[in-house]
Amino acid sequence: MNDSINLKNYIREIPDFPKPGILFRDITPLLAEPAAFQAVIDRLADYYRDKQITAILAAEARGFIFAAPLALALGARFIPIRKPGKLPFETRAFHYELEYGSDSLEMHTDSIHSDDRVVIVDDLLATGGTISACIELARHSNAEIVGCAFLIELAFLNGREKMNGCDVFSLIHYDAE
Repeated sequence: MNDSINLKNYIREIPDFPKPGILFRDITPLLAEPAAFQAVIDRLADYYRDKQITAILAAEARGFIFAAPLALALGARFIPIRKPGKLPFETRAFHYELEYGSDSLEMHTDSIHSDDRVVIVDDLLATGGTISACIELARHSNAEIVGCAFLIELAFLNGREKMNGCDVFSLIHYDAE
């Protein structure tokens, strides 16, 4: 693993996207650099390697980018959490409120079990709404949630407060916008 790679150097900042006043953190430069992408997976895997993780959960779509290779690195199952109507088998749904409306996420009812030790992965922790919904889906299966992992954390948005007591591990922190 290459600890000398500064991952923040591979995050492009785009002002006023997707709307005025937002400073978007673009991960595509990191994904285009194999050594930086590998460093992300290595650092996440090192953090969770000795924690007997059995499943990695992630909400579509950018969370999948990091969750699938992390699952392989840890020898764990990858469990996709998707928008309603995207999964073909029997699903369990969780409905949650957003700032301007509501949303839902689903996962297969047979994907995780009460003896599972899971990590929930996403590319970015902002306000925490999506990940807190993923946490609730996992809790309905009585699985043990070992932690939530992120490439980027926008700490100034206080998303950790919505993590329902879960351990949060993030690789890049922004303390102010």
